[in-house]
Order: sequence, then structure tokens, then C-alpha cells
Amino acid sequence: MKRILINCLLAASALTASAQSGTNSPYSQYGLGILSDQSQGFNRGMNGLALGMRGNHVNAMNPASYSAVDSLTMLFDLGMSGQVTNFKENGASINAYNADFEYAVAAFRLMPGLGFSAGVLPYTNIGYNYNDRKVINSTMTSVETYSGSGGLHQAYVGVGWSVLKSLSVGANLSYLWGTYDKKITVVNSDSYVNSVIKNYTTSVNSYKLDLGVQWQQQIDKNNLLTVGITYGLGHDLGADAQSMISNTNSQTAVSTTDTMSVSDALSIPTTFGVGFAWKHKDNLTFGVDYTLQKWGGVDFPETNPQTGAYELKSGLLKDRSKITVGAEWLPNAEGRFLQKVRYRAGASYATPYITVNGADGPKEYSASIGFGLPITTYKNRQSMFNFSAQWVHSSASNMITENTFRINLGITFNENWFAKWKVE
Repeated sequence: MKRILINCLLAASALTASAQSGTNSPYSQYGLGILSDQSQGFNRGMNGLALGMRGNHVNAMNPASYSAVDSLTMLFDLGMSGQVTNFKENGASINAYNADFEYAVAAFRLMPGLGFSAGVLPYTNIGYNYNDRKVINSTMTSVETYSGSGGLHQAYVGVGWSVLKSLSVGANLSYLWGTYDKKITVVNSDSYVNSVIKNYTTSVNSYKLDLGVQWQQQIDKNNLLTVGITYGLGHDLGADAQSMISNTNSQTAVSTTDTMSVSDALSIPTTFGVGFAWKHKDNLTFGVDYTLQKWGGVDFPETNPQTGAYELKSGLLKDRSKITVGAEWLPNAEGRFLQKVRYRAGASYATPYITVNGADGPKEYSASIGFGLPITTYKNRQSMFNFSAQWVHSSASNMITENTFRINLGITFNENWFAKWKVE
């Protein structure tokens, strides 16, 4: 990675909340951007623990869970976040602030054993703006400005079906869309050297398919084990990537532009996940998730430094593994108000999916705490205010270190829509 001088991050980028991208990370210029957290309000306090979780909430990360939605309710879940990220490199440090509307999901039961869900979730985020100043020789300097914006989003519909009393299966079908616009501007102090502008753009309109399974086993009257497995289909997105490089002669102001295109340039990886959740009585839930995204088999467009051609290249991305542990404690579902609060905590470790100049990108450590505050008093149909605080640390050798402190706010409306009226 070129040496990025953090104190050259543009002030407008660092001090203004970016609702479009939700990130200011220079690492978002690689691959498809920063991979988004696709968890919902109930499990964000557990740092996204999801694959073995089922109950009267919307869990889009394993569609088999939809079969557990209560027959009398309609669930709506909305969430947003605000964050501050500290960037450090070689003793320099700067903060950047972001706010983002994260997700909107809903779920209800279609018939006994068959649940339905729909919603909008983020998939990747791109947002960065910084300068890199280089001294070429005693008389000339070069300033390279890197900027980018965009990301991918998904709107999904899904079903979960209880095939057997202890076995559920499910599927999410998503419409995946978005754009990215990445730009590099090179300006030299020597008026005899051309200035260069490089634009890289693409637009995505495709689909995404995710499958899920959950199996439950009652260990004894106080303990219930749920095992979850997920599979995400990897495929080409059918998107063409565009490269436009303009050279401007500083003396004559004459510009030349070279435009190139790569067909079927972007793909999403095959993804596997496995996890479990152990519930003791109705008070304590503990679980572990592991996911593997096969980014290493995905090619990505890049300009060949030898030939200047814009072409697909392998080896730019890496398989990404992530492990998450989390827990939730409910003191007493029938007790006083504070005893009905759900207390949550979780932690994760993830390997990088990007490479930077041939070296591995940043590893990620994260941890969160949170709570679910009941809004209504129905035992099995509680609307919930979900709050969580999360810390994310990203770092790699001789690269930028990022520390993000994020506040997640969510509200789950659990409405009693489907109860029959009784006339006496």
C-alpha cells in the first residue's frame, strides 16, 4: 500500500457524516469495499451472532429461522448507527465521523410452520478521500488524490419452513444493486509533466441467493440446542467495469483520454456458515458462529502496470474467515421491568479478504455489548428498543490502524395483527 499520510485526509471527508457509504476507510478502495454487518437489532449486542438463533425476531442471516415467528404477530425491525473512527499511521492521527440508516426488515407467518420475511440490507460500503504527497526529486513533487464512493445493497424476500418438528429450512432471494466510483488524480509541481486523472466505475444489478438450515434438539427440560448451517451462492454479477484515464499537457492544455472496459468484471463469493446456540431455560443463550467466504477464487479488475491494459486479475482477494461468540441473559421474563431487560455481549475475529500491494490487508477484532429494552408488556409479543455499543479494530503490518467506536440503535415493533376477534 502506498504510504498514506493520514493528516492529508480531506477535512470534508473526515468531519462530515456520510449517509451514503457509512465509512471513511481508505481500505474501502479495495475489492467491493468494506463488508457490511448484516445483523439486526436483537443480535447486534452479541456482535452479530445469528446462525443458530431462532425465536420471535427477524434473523435474516439464517432464513430457516423465519419458521419460528409467532403466528399472531407482525414484526418490523428498523436500525441505524453512528460511529467515530480513529486512523493512525506513523504517529499521525485523525478522526472521521459517520451516520447511516442500516436496515429495515419485517417478518410474519404465512401458515403453520411457514414464515415469510422481506427487507433491505447493506452488502458493502465504499467511502474515502485522502492525499499522498511524494517527493520525486529536489525540484519536483507529486500529489496523488484518492477518492471513492458507493457500495452494494440488497433487497430480499425469504421463507422459512419447518419440515419436521426439529428441522427447518429456508431461503433468501435478494436483488443486489449499487455502484462504485473510484478516482485517482495525479498533479505534479513540474509544469512540463502531465497531470493524470484515472476514473474507475461500475454499476451492479444482479441477484443473491442464500440458503439456511436449523436443527433443534431438546437436551433436557432446561436446555435446548439449535445448530444452524448456511450457504450463499457465489456467481458473476454481470457487471462491466469501466476505466477512463485522462492525461493533460500542462503547457498546451491538450487532453487525451483512454477508455477501457472489462466484461463480467465483478463476482460475489460462495459462502459457508455453521453455528450453534445453547439456551438454558428462558434466561441464558450462548452461541458460536463460523463463516467462510471464498473470495480467493474471485478475480477482480486492475490495470496491468506493464501493458497498461485494464483486465481481470486473480490473487487480489483472499478467503475470509470469521468466528463470533455471543451471549444473551434475560433475568426474568415475568418479573419487574428491569428484570425483563435482555443483556447482550459478543466478540469476533475476522481475517482480511483484500490484499494491498501483494500483502494481506487488515485483520479485524471486534466486541460489543448491548441490551434489549421492552416497550410493551406482552410476554410473547414484546416490542423492543435495542441498543448496542461496538468497538472494531483493523490493522496490518506497516499499514493504517483503524479503531471504530459505533453506536447501534434499533427498534423492533411486534404487533398483534393476526388474532381473531371473539364476539360474545
